[in-house]
Amino acid sequence: MESLARGGTRWKRFAVVMVPSVAATAAIGVALSQGALAASFSVSGQQFKVATDRLDGTGFVQYGAIDAQKGGKQVPVAVSGFSNAKIKNLCQSVVVPVPVFGDVSMKLSAGGGDTPVEAKNLYIDLDQLSADATFNNIDIGVAAGSTTKGPGMHKGDKADPGSFAQQADSATLTHVKQTAWATTAGTFKLSGLKMSVAKGKSECY
Repeated sequence: MESLARGGTRWKRFAVVMVPSVAATAAIGVALSQGALAASFSVSGQQFKVATDRLDGTGFVQYGAIDAQKGGKQVPVAVSGFSNAKIKNLCQSVVVPVPVFGDVSMKLSAGGGDTPVEAKNLYIDLDQLSADATFNNIDIGVAAGSTTKGPGMHKGDKADPGSFAQQADSATLTHVKQTAWATTAGTFKLSGLKMSVAKGKSECY
């Protein structure tokens, strides 16, 4: 980890759990093309991939939690929360295995023009990420239930309020590639939304 002046911290091309990230959600649905939609999703047991050129977020918090899949299986995740986020050139993909027919891929893209994707109170449950990241005024090692710079712990998360967390006034991530289990957002606005469904594997990366 390389510390920068004036409260900034930069990790270059990391691929670990306790790092910030951004994602669209698996199975977002066509309704998002209407502009804004309050979204809340539970873990389906299906991971999805997300890639984006750049995320500029304010009010960042991250902590560990457990997601429960249908059937009872539990998976550890890092929950990354942003009070506000702007995302350039977002791509999200999920591959669903269909018996007899084979794999079916759904790919979604947005924010590729002059208007970025915008999200408020965005939470991402992820387990893998690579990116270049810069944090401003970061605090590492605070209690998850005592964070003040981001949206706080997501209501209903299976997480210990006294466990390890980190927070920052703002964060910038570039060249983001990640896998995630779930995403929730108070508002998710996707400009230039495009979605396709195709047979076989067609992923963002």
